[in-house]
Amino acid sequence: MERFIKLIKNRSDIGAGTRGSDLGIDAIEIAAINRNSDYFNQFEFEDVKTHNESIYDKNRNTFAKRIEHVVEQCTRVSYAVKHNLKENYFPIVLSGDHSSALGTISGIKAVYPTKAVGVVWIDAHADLHSPYTSPSGNIHGMPLSAALGEDNLDCKVNEVSPETVQHWENMKNIGTSGTKILPENLIYFGVRDTEEAEDSQIEKLGIKNYKVDEVRYRGLQTCVAEALSKLSNCDLIYISFDVDSMDCDMISYGTGTPVPKGFDQHEVIAIINQIIKSKKVVCIEVVEVNPLLDTKGNKMAETAFEVLEQITSTIILPIE
Repeated sequence: MERFIKLIKNRSDIGAGTRGSDLGIDAIEIAAINRNSDYFNQFEFEDVKTHNESIYDKNRNTFAKRIEHVVEQCTRVSYAVKHNLKENYFPIVLSGDHSSALGTISGIKAVYPTKAVGVVWIDAHADLHSPYTSPSGNIHGMPLSAALGEDNLDCKVNEVSPETVQHWENMKNIGTSGTKILPENLIYFGVRDTEEAEDSQIEKLGIKNYKVDEVRYRGLQTCVAEALSKLSNCDLIYISFDVDSMDCDMISYGTGTPVPKGFDQHEVIAIINQIIKSKKVVCIEVVEVNPLLDTKGNKMAETAFEVLEQITSTIILPIE
């Protein structure tokens, strides 16, 4: 049976420190309209209910802000991804902040509990904090720790309340109980803005990070081929693309945590396309477009749409 693409739209930004990424999906759709593209009319879509009004709630979990609502939101995303994979769709998840990735990974694992899931994380940030280590308490910096089931207590700096601890445990068990991915099945591309606690985890867990300079020096195709070799034992691959992986000076500051010296959109497209051609990819996610921070009009959304359009055209849906 042929698999069709389903767009899952998750307009949630409650895991971020800066408001506005909830508008990212609409900004990408406007970019498509302005290019006279009918992309968003070509595919079925599903809107995930959000809890964005929770930003008005008094925050009780200082080191994991709005965590109870992020758990709820990730659970919704997990269900949407799970349902659509079971219906034989290829989900392309469009999200606000990057905390959503935990929901996506959890949904994939819920459908394939016995299969090894590989994760390619294209991002400026490692997103390896936990409530025990986070300097900001923003949960978009924690999804991979939750997916890995890692608290990083060796680097603990925060005294976390019992309530937060319970929500964090719930977060780690969304979709299916326990660990969703193994550290050897996680590969970074473009991570260059990390804190000491994250650096410690990357080293301890042996997570490979293909930095921008390495990709350009050794060759993009070589690095991606090596990454696929490292993931050769994985049955499935999920690609998570945070737009801050791109160079903010070259592209745009239209994202919550912009970082210079990143990829350009052509490099991102080439990386993702080469991974898609492995035929192991079952889901792709695009996150963190924030049009409220864009000093170049709608440039970040326009660039994100360019990436989205190009990688969608490369998806060769398998016949079962």
